[in-house]
Amino acid sequence: MKRYEGLFILENAGKEEGLKDTIDKISAEISSAGGKVETVQKMDKRNFSRVANKKHNAGYYVNVIFESNASALDQLKHRFAMNDEVFRVLFTTAPALKPAAK
Repeated sequence: MKRYEGLFILENAGKEEGLKDTIDKISAEISSAGGKVETVQKMDKRNFSRVANKKHNAGYYVNVIFESNASALDQLKHRFAMNDEVFRVLFTTAPALKPAAK
């Protein structure tokens, strides 16, 4: 299993209260695909530098580090592309953990 980092831009539509539920759904999707979520870092709402349309001018950014098989990554990309709550997602390979110094 490899470590991956997923940067999610979540649909805001003025509903910050449903953000925790959306993050929980993302973690559940990763777990159901055979992955193991290590950390979830909720970042702030940010305005987009380029606005494609007036409906989507900002989004909530969430960074998720998880372990998964490479074959499950394509499945996750497809699942999140079909999810209305996820505006964009970017997966990259996360660096390996360094052992703690004694």
